[in-house]
Amino acid sequence: MKEFPPVDGKPVNGKSADTDTVHAEPRIAVILPCYNEAGAIVQTVEDFRRALPHADIYVFDNNSNDGSRDLAAGAGAIVRRVTQQGKGHVVRRMFADVDADIYIMADGDATYEAAAAPAMVAAMLADNLDMVVGCRRSEVEEAYRRGHRIGNWALTGLLKQLFGRSFTDILSGYRVFSRRFVKSFPVLSAGFEIETEISVHALELAMPVAEIVTAYGARPEGSVSKLSTYRDGWRILRTIITLYRIERPILFFGVIAAFLVALGLGLAAPLIVTYVQTGLVPRFPTAVLVTGLMILATLLAMCGLILDTVVRGRQEVRRLAYLAFRAPSDYHIRP
Repeated sequence: MKEFPPVDGKPVNGKSADTDTVHAEPRIAVILPCYNEAGAIVQTVEDFRRALPHADIYVFDNNSNDGSRDLAAGAGAIVRRVTQQGKGHVVRRMFADVDADIYIMADGDATYEAAAAPAMVAAMLADNLDMVVGCRRSEVEEAYRRGHRIGNWALTGLLKQLFGRSFTDILSGYRVFSRRFVKSFPVLSAGFEIETEISVHALELAMPVAEIVTAYGARPEGSVSKLSTYRDGWRILRTIITLYRIERPILFFGVIAAFLVALGLGLAAPLIVTYVQTGLVPRFPTAVLVTGLMILATLLAMCGLILDTVVRGRQEVRRLAYLAFRAPSDYHIRP
């Protein structure tokens, strides 16, 4: 039977274009979210251009009103516009619209070390990884404030306690992804909690990942952080708890059910003692409350069991989507 070449990356004759096409060199895309970064976006684009001269550099502008979009285009970047406000919305569009074999995500504020990108890509190819995280190291207090360090440490520790594993810096926006990571990741977040969702996705699918320490510098003059310490910290905390409920329903609902059972038994103990001694139940409302608590605990436990089956199905679907793409080790960097 005659075979036809893939068209626009779509399967032809029942075969995946990704598995039929061999690339001697990976297509590398640098993807940069940008919101009012006129003071830094040109430097960011130029730094990544020097570090990765063969990469395509995309700037996804999120309703900037300071000329960032024109400056990025003038610096040679491929500029896209995202009208939905929020970093999560930008990442969703970046992962959907950009076609590459390796994706390098950083911020458009020139704080991340572009010169470390080749080493991160080399680590991915050498060890067949799906994500390499650039862990921030900064000697400048203004670049990585103490409050942000403490918050990052606390949230990272919480993630480790809930999911059993974690990263050193779950909030780092400097990451290198394989194609199979990007195309199997259903982005649901809207804001700065996107990094947490990315981390949990890697942990839940047990993807091979690594961390590389990179320098983290202060913003150039005129560039202002968009991160709100308390508001965005609360959103990240809420995201961790929500993801725990979604990904670990047996443990989440089981803990609540166990608490209700313990409370019910504590309230029922005096009633049982009184009933054994006198054959009477003098505090009937308490008995009704105990019955309600036990029923509610049983319902929660059953919900956890049912949802765990649903989660397993979702994980299998994500895993199959992940396996549909070629591994990073099938490529090599141009000497």
